[in-house]
Amino acid sequence: MRYIIMIATACLLFASCSSKKEMPAEPKTELVSVLEKDEIELSELQIQLGNVRTDTIRNGTIGDQLVLTATLNFDQMKSASVSSRVMGRVEKLYFKNLGDYVKNGSPLYELYSEELNNAKQEYLLALDKRKVFADETVIDFDQLLQGAKNKLLLWGMSDAQVLELAKSKKATPTTTFYSTSSGYITTLDIREGDYVMEGGTIVKLADLSSLWAEAQVYTSQLAQLDRNSAAVVVLPDFDGKEITGRIEFVNPEINPDTRINLIRVSIPNPGNQLKPGMPAYVLLKSPLRKTLTLPVDAVIRDGKGATVWIQTANKTFKSVMVQTGLETDDRIEIKSGLKNGDVVVITGAYLLNSEYIFKKGADPMAGMKM
Repeated sequence: MRYIIMIATACLLFASCSSKKEMPAEPKTELVSVLEKDEIELSELQIQLGNVRTDTIRNGTIGDQLVLTATLNFDQMKSASVSSRVMGRVEKLYFKNLGDYVKNGSPLYELYSEELNNAKQEYLLALDKRKVFADETVIDFDQLLQGAKNKLLLWGMSDAQVLELAKSKKATPTTTFYSTSSGYITTLDIREGDYVMEGGTIVKLADLSSLWAEAQVYTSQLAQLDRNSAAVVVLPDFDGKEITGRIEFVNPEINPDTRINLIRVSIPNPGNQLKPGMPAYVLLKSPLRKTLTLPVDAVIRDGKGATVWIQTANKTFKSVMVQTGLETDDRIEIKSGLKNGDVVVITGAYLLNSEYIFKKGADPMAGMKM
């Protein structure tokens, strides 16, 4: 539509020029003269009407930005599972709801275990035998006692619990186990009265001091992905709040059905305000680099390539083909076709293109090669 409007504008200007050319009193009002195959000359009036402005191209800086849709998730590097070290029946759970916060060292559950109770009795028996027969036998009761204690520690009892057992000389039928990590409960598949096997998971805990922003990347975008680029996570639920993070992981395998890859950006979560499941956007900004840049509107692009108009003399312009690169905001990178110091048309390029087609009946890009 923009191209059509520019052509129509050129036609009106040309019609104005033609009507003035027929008046003998003003022979200098002819506005366009074709100088060479790819050049046109405009009058001062046409330059003003077409808002044709030029600027000298110079080296500048430009960087790329990739916007990805993401979802906040638990940082699996800061998640932990609390498992049972011995088989038994769960008699009591101190935390019963998902989302409950568990501190490291807090009582987590009470377990009734025949194996553990037998090990307690063995330890008490070793204590009694060492006291009674320590001076009357060649048996090393200290080593025997240490072996019984190590079994209790291996099955999850703490040093304080073993010490209390030695002092009280009484083995309770249930044993209290304490959490070995801190975090919010994300998985709780055990209920009171359930049996748990050795190694069975009691709870899974997640530390929310940092989160992952998991974003999907299409295979066509992988070439733009730079592991060293700055990652900014934008949170729409917090009025577009931006948090700077770093890329922790890029999935080395692509899903063959969806052609989608996954990246994870780690971000801090002070005060645990952010919650897993929140939507987010990940902005990946590549480092700035020095290159020739132009305003986007200065470049005319179609299926054949990209061209710009440069000023070759006073009121004379020429179309040249260029190779473009990165595009960000209102600037575009010129990789080849121009050199530092060229005077380029930055506004009115479409008008020049339309005027050339109107006068010559040919596309100024015809026959051009990079």
